[in-house]
Amino acid sequence: MPRILIIEDDTSLRRALRLSLERSGHEIVEAGNGREGIAAFKANPADLVITDLIMPDVEGVETIRRLREMGTKVPILATSGGGRNNPRDYLYIARHLGANQVLEKPFEIETLRTAIATLLAIPSEAGPA
Repeated sequence: MPRILIIEDDTSLRRALRLSLERSGHEIVEAGNGREGIAAFKANPADLVITDLIMPDVEGVETIRRLREMGTKVPILATSGGGRNNPRDYLYIARHLGANQVLEKPFEIETLRTAIATLLAIPSEAGPA
């Protein structure tokens, strides 16, 4: 069962994603910000990381940068609704810092499931370091 780490500060969205993805057979680990997410990944590496980009404390772009600095090749899916700027600006930066795929919020759950399936199909050397 693939383990997915969801890093999202919106508690309601994070829980909804967890419930939907658990029904799809995934093991889910949750974190409310980048600091918690990095700690959770270090403690028990995931097969996939889904991270929001605009969060308090350690935000998503920094989270992606730190995960890549750790040497992990785990697939990363970045999401953003944009905050004060166009979400595409944040998603562009995330892609260039190492996110394998990006989704603009709001997105359909089927779009997310398709992205997850694509990312989990990456050869095993892309999994946790």
